[in-house]
Amino acid sequence: MSEMNGAKSLLATLVGAGVEVCFTNPGTSEMHFVAALDEEDGMRAVLGLFEGVVTGAADGYGRMAGKPACTLLHLGPGLANGLANLHNARRARTPIVNVVGEHATYHRALDAPLTSNIEGFAAPVSGWIRVSESAGSVAADAAEAVQAACAPPGQIATLILPADTAWNPADGAVDPLPLQAPETASAQQIDSVVAALKSGEPCAMLMNGDAVTEQSLLLAGKLAKFCGVQLIGDTFISRISRGAGRVNVERLPYFAEQAEEALAGLRHLILVGTKAPVSFFAYPGKASELTPEGCSIHSLSAPGQNAHAALEAVVEACGATGLAAELANLNRPALPTGELNPTSIAQALSALMPEQAILVNEAATSGFALPGMTANGPQHDWLDLTGGAIGMGLPAATGAAIACPDRRVVALQGDGSAMYTVQALWTMARENLDVTTIIFNNRKYAILQVEFMRVGAHNPGPKAMSMLDLSKPDLDWISLAKGMGVPALRPTDAESFSKALAESFATPGPFLIEAVI
Repeated sequence: MSEMNGAKSLLATLVGAGVEVCFTNPGTSEMHFVAALDEEDGMRAVLGLFEGVVTGAADGYGRMAGKPACTLLHLGPGLANGLANLHNARRARTPIVNVVGEHATYHRALDAPLTSNIEGFAAPVSGWIRVSESAGSVAADAAEAVQAACAPPGQIATLILPADTAWNPADGAVDPLPLQAPETASAQQIDSVVAALKSGEPCAMLMNGDAVTEQSLLLAGKLAKFCGVQLIGDTFISRISRGAGRVNVERLPYFAEQAEEALAGLRHLILVGTKAPVSFFAYPGKASELTPEGCSIHSLSAPGQNAHAALEAVVEACGATGLAAELANLNRPALPTGELNPTSIAQALSALMPEQAILVNEAATSGFALPGMTANGPQHDWLDLTGGAIGMGLPAATGAAIACPDRRVVALQGDGSAMYTVQALWTMARENLDVTTIIFNNRKYAILQVEFMRVGAHNPGPKAMSMLDLSKPDLDWISLAKGMGVPALRPTDAESFSKALAESFATPGPFLIEAVI
């Protein structure tokens, strides 16, 4: 091995702390890190052709692996290109370690063309930021970055690495730092929730984070059996365990009016791993806060607290330990026939998807049938667009497939949002990842057509509607996929879609199906 430098000490420290994958789109300032990858067998390097793919893949990986990957990004512009999916990752509370190259310490003052305020770019999405000012501090800073990323409930740690701190001599790796345990809910929190559950008044639990793991949901299911408390998941969940043999959870609807209707009549809203619900956007004359008037809010566990332990304490205090939760039964529908539409696509997926699939949902308006249709399917994990910044689906599916190479990933993807990070298809092909991508191709930003009316704008004319239309020319997803090395089919009806879906599941590696709906 060649002489130890800052980049090598960084890599060795990350690997020693359990970071095994680096999603990367490097530049000149990061070349010593790239060179160091050749000497570190414990780190897998995955190239993305756009930084939004890199950061989104780190998000999908972290959600499924339960530990951070690192990214390698080129200076401020590289980080800025990845900010949208870092925003989604922050909302999902995904642990990520960003390594962002910087000009050499003596070069920064010269205001070279790529000089920028990297810390300023990083601040809105990062819970921890550090600039390594010397090669001797890089390893210790890396250990702190991993510790920070893993702090409950998970956050983004950004380590900024001036080029000379990467190439200058260093002492070597440092040992991992101890990880922080999640906080425990207080006795007051537990007592408040127990009193609400025993009140006989209408109650619901709104859940996210570690409250919607399989084991936590079993506890919540006991409480549903004990007192009839309604179990509701946030509209967008970072990761939830679903399917046969698991506790089914309804979702809070996206549109504010429907969410208000779903919560109407509640006297107690219990928050587990989440906050009180608000509408996605403000609308003229409509409420932004969705908790019903006269409903008491009880926080059983805030994000960063141990939801499973809190639920366990409530179950015990209620005397519900011996109760059995109601579980979903396996009920695969028949294969659909006739027209290809969002409902027949959801039906085919439920009929054919393999056990322990990972569904990454960015289908937008085309996906409303998917949660209900798959609730009684085989066991699977479901990942959502947590922050609303589109372009998450294909990269997150890439990262999830790397985290779980023995499981089939299904990317449920709207056509408009797929174009934000279409380069992820190339990474799927290069890494030979078992990802089935279903493009719901309605050739429009359909959600924006709905929202145009909901915000009270005037009736749209030709110019306004053209801003929401994705035709003229039509996107050719077969050519796009094949151009990046991914086999693709365009079925024309429900029967041919089912055949294509079955073929994708039987074919190792990535596969794309374009569903024109």
